[in-house]
Amino acid sequence: MKVVKIEQIELSTAIVELGKKVGAGLASIGLAGAGAGVGIVFAAFVLSVSFNPNLRGELFKLTMLGFALTEAVALLALMMSFLILYS
Repeated sequence: MKVVKIEQIELSTAIVELGKKVGAGLASIGLAGAGAGVGIVFAAFVLSVSFNPNLRGELFKLTMLGFALTEAVALLALMMSFLILYS
């Protein structure tokens, strides 16, 4: 009887660990989206400056705002991944 209980505890622990790793992997998918978002933000900046170079300073400020918001989403995804993995 005790051997069966130990095996059941080990199996349930393994299932919980597997769930944590899968959940952390799924939560980190948001990092790929943030990387694409940063690329889109800077591509739009380059395109906008090529059309109107006089607005470069104002467009750069807006680009940095877009970059910061996109990276904030990435950091939230990374934080959720770590919380799932290590809690």
